[in-house]
Amino acid sequence: MNQDYIVPDNWSIIEEGFNPDTVKASESLFSIGNGAMGQRANFEESYSGPTFQGSYIAGVYYPDKTRVGWWKNGYPEYFAKVLNAPNWIGINVFVNKEELDLAKCKKVTDFRRELNMKEGWYERSFKATLQNDIEVQVVSKRFLCLDIDEVGAIRYTVTPVNSDAKILIKPYLDSGIENEDTNWEDKFWDTLDVKFDEDKAFIVSKTMKTDFYVSTFMKVEVDGFSRCNYENNSFKTPTYASIDFEKEVSKGEAFIIHKYGGYCTSMNHDKHELIKASKEVLAKVAAVGYDKMLEKQKQAWARIWEMADITIEGDVKAQQGIRFNIFQLNQTYLGKDSRLNIGPKGFTGEKYGGSTYWDTEAYCIPFYMSTKNQKVARNLLTYRYKHLEKAIENAKKLGFDNGAALYPMVTMNGEECHNEWEITFEEIHRNGAIAYAIYNYTRYTGDYSYIKEMGLEVLIGIARFWYQRATYSASKNKYVILGVTGPNEYENNVNNNWYTNYIAKWCIDFAITHVQEIKSNSSSDYTRISEKTKISEAEISNWLEVAKNMYFPYSEEYKIYLQQDGFLDKELVTVAHLDESQRPINQKWSWDRILRSPYIKQADILQGFYFFEDHFTREELERHFNFYEPLTVHESSLSPCVHCIQAAHLDKMELAYSFYLMTSRLDLDDYNKEVHEGLHITSMAGTWMSIVEGFGGMRVKNDMLSFNPKTPKEWKNYSFKVNFRDQVLKVFVEKEKTSFSLEGDKELTILINDKKVTVYPNNLITI
Repeated sequence: MNQDYIVPDNWSIIEEGFNPDTVKASESLFSIGNGAMGQRANFEESYSGPTFQGSYIAGVYYPDKTRVGWWKNGYPEYFAKVLNAPNWIGINVFVNKEELDLAKCKKVTDFRRELNMKEGWYERSFKATLQNDIEVQVVSKRFLCLDIDEVGAIRYTVTPVNSDAKILIKPYLDSGIENEDTNWEDKFWDTLDVKFDEDKAFIVSKTMKTDFYVSTFMKVEVDGFSRCNYENNSFKTPTYASIDFEKEVSKGEAFIIHKYGGYCTSMNHDKHELIKASKEVLAKVAAVGYDKMLEKQKQAWARIWEMADITIEGDVKAQQGIRFNIFQLNQTYLGKDSRLNIGPKGFTGEKYGGSTYWDTEAYCIPFYMSTKNQKVARNLLTYRYKHLEKAIENAKKLGFDNGAALYPMVTMNGEECHNEWEITFEEIHRNGAIAYAIYNYTRYTGDYSYIKEMGLEVLIGIARFWYQRATYSASKNKYVILGVTGPNEYENNVNNNWYTNYIAKWCIDFAITHVQEIKSNSSSDYTRISEKTKISEAEISNWLEVAKNMYFPYSEEYKIYLQQDGFLDKELVTVAHLDESQRPINQKWSWDRILRSPYIKQADILQGFYFFEDHFTREELERHFNFYEPLTVHESSLSPCVHCIQAAHLDKMELAYSFYLMTSRLDLDDYNKEVHEGLHITSMAGTWMSIVEGFGGMRVKNDMLSFNPKTPKEWKNYSFKVNFRDQVLKVFVEKEKTSFSLEGDKELTILINDKKVTVYPNNLITI
């Protein structure tokens, strides 16, 4: 059974009624962020029940020393951990000296949370009867600013309901925090200074080892309190700062506090000037005020939604799902800073270390290319170029030479920092995703300058890796790739994973194509690159030999490519025969049993068919889909979207719709029973692809946008926008017709069901 306590709504995530069993899940689901920082939806006031405290700053991490039972040569020395940052949201409340704590209250009623995705704010309200029988009503509303992205704001209101009361409110900062995820229980933060300045407080701390300096700050506004109140009521410890506000409050009277807080870091400011920088941020806040800040927040989100929104009429759960995915993607990454990337959990949890995976290139780039300008996607590719030397170092540590580059499975700064053997050493297919993203970006944007300026060097390093990683098999008279793990992580240390072999061949061919292209058409760039990389015709000839003679396991019986050499040795019992009590198998079975099973964690061969759809016929896709889909358990968040796109392409619309709901509501309905750990941010981009590429059928063909629209029977219509080469095209799909409209001042020729159609600006065309 999936969870179902989230109220269906077109624009909001809503929870009604207080249930301690769902607190941690809701802390994930109601998370907020602004690209520079984020936080789980923890209560501001004290809560002694089960909770997962989490505030995070983009780019700030700790190299947690690797912990394994048996050290192997080549292991990374650390696993990067996104850090639970000092807490600035805290507001403790005492009513007649009794602390407000929902885990201890006699009664909690009218509890409601709302994450308003349209306007970018989170609100929580409830009535609570404390142990001393005083009933209070509390309303808290907070947001993280998009336009001043170092700060967030909270309006916290306490109203006594059944009697007058003396209420003490204690807003605080706390740097004495710990990570949920830690290898050695290390101390990650060192607090350097705690200071007050009237209605403001500051804690300066730094990360151990990495030396990121951070000023965590707050400013508090409470009507009726003068400067002397602030001076006389401040309290601090070596890791804590609070300011007390106490007054007699009449029954029915609201006690309102505004709290502004956030972080200034040494990534953006001189580490010796962080308090000064914090004061400057707070001065901007003071000049604007809470209400105007909230209005600016609404306007900023309106601009995002103007381009990114997808509408669905007739299916509220489907509509809520896609907007939740789009909202969380924009909360996580806005493309402003090429030093940053997109962690699989974003700012919602600590699993996966908050680091960069191949998810960005395989899943996220299409979303950012289409819903923002091409600079945002280019920043993501620039991030990888800046890490090329580290990728070469990573390969060198494993015994590769001559500038071969192995991009990390997990990274914060370009170094590999993942320490599971079957991932670090074997899941080398991630190299292919980097090259594919360069291809995907270039064909979509038409911007070839990236390849000339940066991308070709990346492609050469990747091709060199694949050339050296392949082994010549005399018995097969082919090149093989041994000892790998493909996207399907339920098969480790296998030989000739088809996806890995296929993308290795493609990477080599793609690199050769662009070496020749630049040599022919951009001699100055070629001279610069060849001098730097020492590329030669003899080396390219060697690459070509491997690419032309790559081995692909194939079954004549089934007329399909095999996931790996030994796949048909397994007992091919489909998922339909799995007892539901055994799901998810990664939480119920031993790893040994999983590895011997035929079950596929995520699209593997079908991932390759997704990337390279035009390399295969529709009949080949259908044959492979029909064979592998019944064996796929979709226990990776990255899986359902690929199956959705392919099911739609094959006109299996009921199946496509079920996969769409799975990917769009993976967290809202907690399909894999793990949402308490955080959200699946990178797979949310796959949800966008499910609609645009799946149901909308969008592709790039012959240098043009192409559409083959289809509508699930559950929907009346749907619409989306894409920014294609600085031209914004809106697509509105109904069951019997599709309409296109174009912003800008020049026409755009597109393909609709393989027929050319020209769309003119501000002129609706219906097909």
